[in-house]
Amino acid sequence: MFQDRREAGQKLSEKLEEKYPRVENGLVLALPRGGVVLGKIIAQKLNLPLDIIVTRKIGAPGNPEYAVAAVSDHEIIISPRENPNPEYLEQEASNQRREIRRREKIFRMSKPSLEIKNKNVFLVDDGLATGLTMEVAIREIRIKKPKAIILAVPVAPPETAKRLVSQVDESLILAIEPNFFAVGQFYKYFPQISDQQVKDLMKD
Repeated sequence: MFQDRREAGQKLSEKLEEKYPRVENGLVLALPRGGVVLGKIIAQKLNLPLDIIVTRKIGAPGNPEYAVAAVSDHEIIISPRENPNPEYLEQEASNQRREIRRREKIFRMSKPSLEIKNKNVFLVDDGLATGLTMEVAIREIRIKKPKAIILAVPVAPPETAKRLVSQVDESLILAIEPNFFAVGQFYKYFPQISDQQVKDLMKD
């Protein structure tokens, strides 16, 4: 149990500093919104630049909270347990990619994204549940030919952890928890993070 995202970020950053005392040619990529809180702490601890990678889930028809797929700028992943209607999927993917571009512009405040090619990328979020948005982030980053992707999250269920660890070069997950219902259950204080909070974290 973590007190809040800051504590999770501090614990993660300490373990990462032990494992990677000197990182050359690296950067931290965080998934907004919650992942940016941890990403900022890790970037400061490892003395690396911070950027974001925005991905979006596609909810089921009539139940937007239940993810059937996830998209990035160029990639899409469908949940292995789902078989969504192709027309619905195409329309929703288009809608979510518009939202991705809108958020990227807001969060970066129109600054260009950082170069990923040949970089050691620390990919950060505040936890994994289904892992779909993280998985599509990994695929999006691979397009840009990084040197390595290092997954760094505080908590994940075993099935998700196993699937995603196999897709990255290295990983650090503080806790792999079988009794997993939602990321928020592992935090005492887990508020929504606002767009303004993300912008403030990205300013420095």
